Amino acid sequence: MIQLPCPWCGPRNVSEFRYAGEVTPRPQPATATPEQWRRYLYVRRNPRGWTEENWYHSAGCRQFFKLRRDTDSNAVEEPR
Repeated sequence: MIQLPCPWCGPRNVSEFRYAGEVTPRPQPATATPEQWRRYLYVRRNPRGWTEENWYHSAGCRQFFKLRRDTDSNAVEEPR
């Protein structure tokens, strides 16, 4: 069983959460090109190793948070 550390509710089973994607900087709406928007919305790196991710606690406090997770071992660091 994989547990994720919710900053508000504490450690919970991963089935309570929804993956909300990797952390990527959002382009400036006024100056971004269509190509920059396409990359932001659809292209993901899918890295091996440590990555920063967004998660949503859908079955708990309904808050979004960021955490670092190792995609090889599913080890996690405390959220920030």
